Formats: sequence, C-alpha cells, structure tokens
Amino acid sequence: MATGKRWTREELLVALNIYRKLTFGQLDQRNPVIQQVAKKLERTPGSLAMKLSNFASLDPALRARGIRGLVGASSLDREVWKEFRAEAVTLGSQSEEALRSLFNAHDADEVEVVAREGVRVRHAQQPKPPDGPTEQTSQVKVRRGQQFFRQMILNAFDSRCCITGIAVRELLVASHILPWGEFPKERLNPENGLCLSRLHDAAFDQGFIALDNDYRLMLSCDLRAHLPQPSLEQNFVAFAGQPIHLLPDAPAPKREFLRYHRQEIFHG
Repeated sequence: MATGKRWTREELLVALNIYRKLTFGQLDQRNPVIQQVAKKLERTPGSLAMKLSNFASLDPALRARGIRGLVGASSLDREVWKEFRAEAVTLGSQSEEALRSLFNAHDADEVEVVAREGVRVRHAQQPKPPDGPTEQTSQVKVRRGQQFFRQMILNAFDSRCCITGIAVRELLVASHILPWGEFPKERLNPENGLCLSRLHDAAFDQGFIALDNDYRLMLSCDLRAHLPQPSLEQNFVAFAGQPIHLLPDAPAPKREFLRYHRQEIFHG
C-alpha cells in the first residue's frame, strides 16, 4: 500500500464517486466499499476514508445540517470538488468511468456500489456497439450518468422504497423529481432523487402521487377515482399522509423540486 503518495485527479474522481454513494456515517475505513476501493487504488482504507472526510468538510449540504468533515483538504481536492459541483453531469459520468476502469470492467459489465456490501462487479456478454463513434460516446456518457445517479440515490435511501419500505434492490428505481429531459443540469443532483419501487416510480412520473413539504405522500384525484381497488388501497392508500423514509445523514429531496412536481405534474 502506498503511503504519502499524492492523489491524482483520476483518483479523486473515484473518491468523489464513492463519497456521493455513501452517507456521512458510512465514511469509515471498515466499510467494505472503502476497503475494496482502497485496495484497488493501492492505498490504505484509512487514507481513503480520510480523503472522503476531507470532501465532507467542503460539502455545504452537510454544513447546513451542522455536520463537519475532516479539515485538511488539499488545493486539488478543492479544485476537483468545485469542478464536480459545477459540472455534475460531465464529472459524474467521468467518475463512473474511472471507477469502472479501476475494477477492470468491460462496457457491458455492471459495477454497483452497495453501501453495506461493497462493490459488485457482474460480467456480461458484450452487446453490439452503437453505429458510429459519436453516437457510441454520447450513449456511454448518458448510461454512465444514469448508473451513477441510480447507485447514489438507492444508497441514500438505504436500498429501500422511501414510500413502502420494499428492500429488493432489483425492484427499485432512482426516480427523478424534476424530469430528466427538461432539467439537464439537475440530472445527477442527489437532491433531485427518490428511491421508489417500479410501481411508485410510474405513479410519481404520471402525477398520480406527490410529496408535500413535510415529505408526506399525497394521492391525486385521478388515482382516488379508481378506488376502491384492493391493490391500490394496499400500495397507495395505506401510505397516504405518511412521511417517506429518510436517512438522517443523507441528502433530502429538495422541497423546491417537490413543489415544482406538485404544481406541474401532480393531478391534485
């Protein structure tokens, strides 16, 4: 393991990728994600955990909640952090590619950071690439960004649907509050995501459900018009008026974004 070695920009992108996918309480050298990534970086888990805590000291979302990280961020730390915040879509995709490269993943392989388990790498057969280098590069960038966002949001909600508590990761969706196509600058914003089951993701996207300013579930008139139905009562009515599940040290959905969803998409 390297000691005293300067961090490169590529390594900091990997560290920031991991930082965004873990909560503050998980920035511990005993975390399996940190241990695996540190080994790949040829660094100690303590060194990586310290770097993540340096980033935490720069995070305004944590400072707003009275949480402080570890002082001592380098000038390069600050530069990459600032760049990551200003160009989240580009840097998020780059950081995802850097993480995949670290784990020697091929294009079709799935690399997933699961907070309590570590880094999963599932190998798959290579699909036929898109026609033309421009199209291929564009599609890969979008896909990497989507992969980054999904893992960030699922981990922020402890791999559970924030409405129902369903904890089957394969049945969960990282749902955008502000639509992906209309708000490109918010595509990878951790405050623009909800972890929902596939059913509730579809209902949210279609405006059948929404969240109020206290993060309580609202049902639309259109949805209520289909009542009574046992399945709707079980999956929606049972949770109406109840607050969603939030982790205390993870970014909460931005109320401003939820208000837009209520006003422009929700069928109140």
